[in-house]
Amino acid sequence: MPRYLLLDLDNTVYSESHGLEREVFRRMVGYTADYLRLPIEEVLVLRKAASARYGTTLEWLMREHGFKDVEAYFAAVHPEGEEEPLSLDPGLGRLLDSIDLPKAIFTNAPREHADRILSRLGIADRFEAVYDMRFNHLQGKPHVEAARRVCAACGVEPRDALFVDDLPSYVAGFVAAGGKGILMDELDRHGQEPFRRIHSLYELPAILAEEGL
Repeated sequence: MPRYLLLDLDNTVYSESHGLEREVFRRMVGYTADYLRLPIEEVLVLRKAASARYGTTLEWLMREHGFKDVEAYFAAVHPEGEEEPLSLDPGLGRLLDSIDLPKAIFTNAPREHADRILSRLGIADRFEAVYDMRFNHLQGKPHVEAARRVCAACGVEPRDALFVDDLPSYVAGFVAAGGKGILMDELDRHGQEPFRRIHSLYELPAILAEEGL
């Protein structure tokens, strides 16, 4: 039975239909192209190849291209106002209230991005903490060490935590750390993955009921 609920942020606590993550991706690739002085098309190819070795574009740039200006990167990729497509979601707040577990956000985005999103949705007070890239020394998901570090901060062993994320590799990293993972698969893209899948957080209460919670 889980004792703690960890949630990814983007495309997990809100629907990907809002398009926020697409805009994040566009800004991230554009920033990377400017830094590397390469066409966007070439950056996309390089980034895809690097994704097998690194959890994030930032980590790739730092390790292979000497990138250092992390704060400039965060400011460019996650500008103020990015949360405007979202709106207050009272139903989501009620859903989280119905799950009798302490909760935290585990994200590869910076804290200010998470704070803006959670505030916009009206659910910031439902989470005990936000564990972002800075907390994880810029090496976040899917690194096993990041999952273990976050669980330790929550006061639980990975085996006692349930984690929900929309990226299979991030769920796999958490499971490799000894935790339980659920894949958010809103559009049924990942039927081949070995993880339990949900299409919405609204499916979580039934799953937790199976666990005896």
